[in-house]
Amino acid sequence: MKLLTPALLALLSTCATSGPELADPSRTWHLETLNGAPFTSRATLVLDEARFSGRAPCNSYFGGGSGTYPAFSSTQIGATRMACPDLAEEDAYLKALGAANQARMDDGRLILTGPDDHELVFAEGAPAD
Repeated sequence: MKLLTPALLALLSTCATSGPELADPSRTWHLETLNGAPFTSRATLVLDEARFSGRAPCNSYFGGGSGTYPAFSSTQIGATRMACPDLAEEDAYLKALGAANQARMDDGRLILTGPDDHELVFAEGAPAD
């Protein structure tokens, strides 16, 4: 799977034109849309210079990797294995996140894109209930 990487995170933090650095473990991104549709389950992403982690609809996940902005690729991803009613949404999220190979900032949003029109749009902060 392809995910955000340490090199990408460091470069994103220096290339972003607004807001605080992306590679900040105190900063949480939540998924707003997946492939153009509102994401009704909860999913978060936390970035630091060496790792990423977050909460998918059912499970926690984590990983690392390498790359050069705006391209990136992951070397590892791991997740807990709990079941819940939102496993289909979790599977779609993790597949799109793993397929992402480009990143950009747009109007304060983190946008990850990949082949087959995969697009994940994240906003900063906790998702609204």
